[in-house]
Amino acid sequence: MTIDTLVVLVYFFFLVAIGWMFRKFTTSTSDYFRGGGKMLWWMVGATAFMTQFSAWTFTGAAGRAFSDGFVVVILFLANAFGYFMNYIYFAPKFRQLRVVTAIEAIRQRFGKTSEQFYTWAGMPDSLISAGVWLNGLAIFVAAVFNIPMEATIVVTGLVLMLMAVTGGSWAVIASDFMQMLVIMAVTITCAVAAYFHGGGIGNIVANFDGDFLVGNNLNYVSIFILWVVFIFVKQFGVMNNSINAYRYLCAKDSNNARKAAGLACVLMIVGPLIWFLPPWYVSAFMPEFADQYASMGDKAGDAAYLAFVQNVMPAGMVGLLMSAMFAATMSSMDSGLNRNAGIFVVNFYTPILRPQATQKELVVVSKFTTIMMGIIIIGIGLFINSLRHLSLFDIVLNVGALIGFPMLIPVLLGMWVRKTPDWAGWSTLVVGGIVSYVFGIALTAGHIESLFGLEHELTRREWSDLKVGLSLAAHVVITGGYFLMTTRFYKGLSPEREKEVDKLFENWNTPVIADSEEQANLDTKQRGMLGKLISTAGFGILAMALIPNEPTGRLLFLLCGSIVLTVGILLINASRSGDKPELAQQ
Repeated sequence: MTIDTLVVLVYFFFLVAIGWMFRKFTTSTSDYFRGGGKMLWWMVGATAFMTQFSAWTFTGAAGRAFSDGFVVVILFLANAFGYFMNYIYFAPKFRQLRVVTAIEAIRQRFGKTSEQFYTWAGMPDSLISAGVWLNGLAIFVAAVFNIPMEATIVVTGLVLMLMAVTGGSWAVIASDFMQMLVIMAVTITCAVAAYFHGGGIGNIVANFDGDFLVGNNLNYVSIFILWVVFIFVKQFGVMNNSINAYRYLCAKDSNNARKAAGLACVLMIVGPLIWFLPPWYVSAFMPEFADQYASMGDKAGDAAYLAFVQNVMPAGMVGLLMSAMFAATMSSMDSGLNRNAGIFVVNFYTPILRPQATQKELVVVSKFTTIMMGIIIIGIGLFINSLRHLSLFDIVLNVGALIGFPMLIPVLLGMWVRKTPDWAGWSTLVVGGIVSYVFGIALTAGHIESLFGLEHELTRREWSDLKVGLSLAAHVVITGGYFLMTTRFYKGLSPEREKEVDKLFENWNTPVIADSEEQANLDTKQRGMLGKLISTAGFGILAMALIPNEPTGRLLFLLCGSIVLTVGILLINASRSGDKPELAQQ
């Protein structure tokens, strides 16, 4: 057994242990799906950050960084912009919705018909995204351990599903914080190595293979500018709507939700500059690396980060990086597992099938549903793996633009434009589906070339970027315009519905404050349990300095382990002392 394999197996044990340790925290569907709304800001901030982060970051996104330089960072800066708007306004508002799942807020705003539309229309987006993330993880695992991709997808999917089923959202979110630390520690260590091996950022950029700022295969800069503008529009919509409010429903109060958004924003600004320095180094100094991964076909570029770790980093670091990949994918798959299971149970099973179900029954059904969602995601991952000619980067962006974005328009505008009929919610989804078909499937590059009389044929990259930009623009103008148009048909709601909508907006504007002794005791328990887990992980990483390596390699493990261990010790001290450091202040 290699040292890398041993490291990954130990991390698997950690994942299962987290689920087991937090199993007693779950006594109701609220506990299972959102931690009972009792979590501290640094836990919620970590999971908010991690939901936009997965193994895809180190495969599809790293592949784009290898080929096109700084371009990929724009996507993550757009995420940071979305989190900044969360911090300024939306995060506390989302917590104040006081619901178990975000779809409950859809029912309150647009009625039961829209609730069912959103329950079933939203699942394909998150299930496909989770399948893409699982596939991205499998690329790494298969390349490192020389295991067939299909077997990798099945096994890793089952392991990640086991943890989510065992501990629910408590296990998922608690692990998100530990995983965030491991990922940041590993990637900081890799970035430091890339910086010194490459002779500094300036030297890496100077030797980059192609145009570092705007990338390659670009004849029309205007297409790139359009893509940038609408990526920011898309991520603003993704981050600031009540469907994705689930990130903050777990926070114990409004103030903790705001702090969580601030933490996610800072991490998303700093992260990309750390994550993509290694693939930039590979482009500059190892441009022929893809020959090592010929078996991956057109997706060989997605192994740029892995190539850096295997060729530059010390022995054992590949296993640690693989652990970080599992960390990232586990947190992201939560949207396809725990959240989708919550929506199914709370918004379909309970109101439609079993209105009189007990909490005990609902928790059992929740776990069964999580298993079924896991099996579906594994199937999607296997299907995506068969599409070897498609780019993971393009798949993620197109799924978001064609499926996810039209769902966000009514729930975003619906909290600002109140006087709309209930049918505005579900009918806007129908219009959005038509727009997605026209601009995402029916429209081809040839149509655009002939319409505008372009001198040069659009490159594959240009058409991919343009399709995303045009789809988003069409949704803003057509789908958004349709929703606003429905205000002309507003003639009031039934007394029962008016009362429900009034309550929604009352909650939206009323802060949640948690200052009970029970909550204080739970806060201490959260810090203590996580502190011990993280400290154990820190000591484990420090011990990897004993692996036979050059002195610089040993120092990298000491740096990585010290980062993790320091945070673990701070949390343990905070759980034992009444004088809480800033990390644990409320």
